[in-house]
Amino acid sequence: MSAPRLLVVTDRTQARRPLPDVVAAAVAAGARAVWLRDRDLPGPERAALAADLRAVLDPVDGLLVWGGADGAPAGTAVHLSAADPFPAVRPPLVGRSCHSAAELARAAAEGCDWGTLSPFAPTASKPGYGPALGTAGLAALAPAAPPVLALGGVLPGDVAGCLSAGASGVAVMGPVMRDPAVVADYVAALARAQRV
Repeated sequence: MSAPRLLVVTDRTQARRPLPDVVAAAVAAGARAVWLRDRDLPGPERAALAADLRAVLDPVDGLLVWGGADGAPAGTAVHLSAADPFPAVRPPLVGRSCHSAAELARAAAEGCDWGTLSPFAPTASKPGYGPALGTAGLAALAPAAPPVLALGGVLPGDVAGCLSAGASGVAVMGPVMRDPAVVADYVAALARAQRV
């Protein structure tokens, strides 16, 4: 599997229902890749949550992405923060959070399968990361990187612009955590942009 075109990012503090229920609703709406970010959870709780999410994703051949490499179950895709070291044993798929040309260059040199590039737009979830890139920032940075997923404040109406600017897809947290049915809007926007 290559880089996902839509990556749902978890944040149980924003979820209006238990996270497995939110992910199940997102999968029902068309999500096929979920990044279990919630890195503050103790290892056993996080592993149990991952098992619950895998039970939702496996029937649709979905992808579970573990935030960070520490504690990742064997054979699980991982998404590294900008500061995380690259794992000694390469997982099957590796993404990395990026906010600059230098971080994207590092991800490319490491052979990452994708990089998230943020923030696309101002977002309450990640204050202090900025300024917002917008489509001009994406267009300037995306070509020299592994496949880029625009992250941070991306709404369904932004998808076509993100792809036109060179992004391979989008990663979304807040809107999906609050209303997982919105995944259908992102899936439709990705399909429309691909046909153009």
